[in-house]
Amino acid sequence: MAFLKHNGRTICYRLLGDSAKPMLLMAHPLGMTQGVWDDMLSTLLGKFRVLTWDLPGHGASSAWPEDSSQITPEDLAQEALALTAVAGAESFHFIGTSIGGVIGQQLVSQHSDRLISTTLTNTGAVIGTPEAWSSRSASVMKFGLNTMAVDIVPRWFGPAACDQQPALVEGWRVVMGRGDKRSYALLCEMLGQCDFREKLQNHRAPLVLVGGTDDVATPPEALQALAQFSGAAAPVILARVGHVPSVECPEKLNQILFENLA
Repeated sequence: MAFLKHNGRTICYRLLGDSAKPMLLMAHPLGMTQGVWDDMLSTLLGKFRVLTWDLPGHGASSAWPEDSSQITPEDLAQEALALTAVAGAESFHFIGTSIGGVIGQQLVSQHSDRLISTTLTNTGAVIGTPEAWSSRSASVMKFGLNTMAVDIVPRWFGPAACDQQPALVEGWRVVMGRGDKRSYALLCEMLGQCDFREKLQNHRAPLVLVGGTDDVATPPEALQALAQFSGAAAPVILARVGHVPSVECPEKLNQILFENLA
């Protein structure tokens, strides 16, 4: 792990692989950490230099500053670009899941000249409703992440992954419970306001969309709608996969990356 000071915060990141290879920047889902990519790395490093990081208040990244009352997609995109600057990458491939896919949409809409390709998984131009995200934000602040994780984490994974890995849900409950509740709550408020339906028409970055049949948070319909708004090809929908394919089927996700980024 390494650390970057950016706008008064410390960001935890990993920069792995040969500097001569193309950069792949990877953004994790809400409530998780950059560890979601671990099972993909040994394969990816054969073709890419890989950069991963922890979102505000997640993993080993510091919480969002107390004197700031909101987080925007552009804030998160600027953190991503600051990390690529440290790596010396003028252009890069990107993959993001869930809120990581929101960061990707922000990069596509405002910084597409930096993107060699963009792969968005288990996300949407709009995710959920403002009311639902506001309610979750309030509940997290009232009850804490450790309590909220009991109900939230089981929604991340499809039945197939849970059957194969009995400790999967409990392990990620521990991870989510260790996060900073205020940072998480602010990210919930951000997601409630995100709407990229009119922002993705004129991008120049090759765009690949991936979803899962068992994803209850961003079902296949959300990816299909995103394809229409962005002009992307029909999404790849993985059978018996939930919200986090990098954990549930890392080999399949690597295969999709290699097929589309070649």
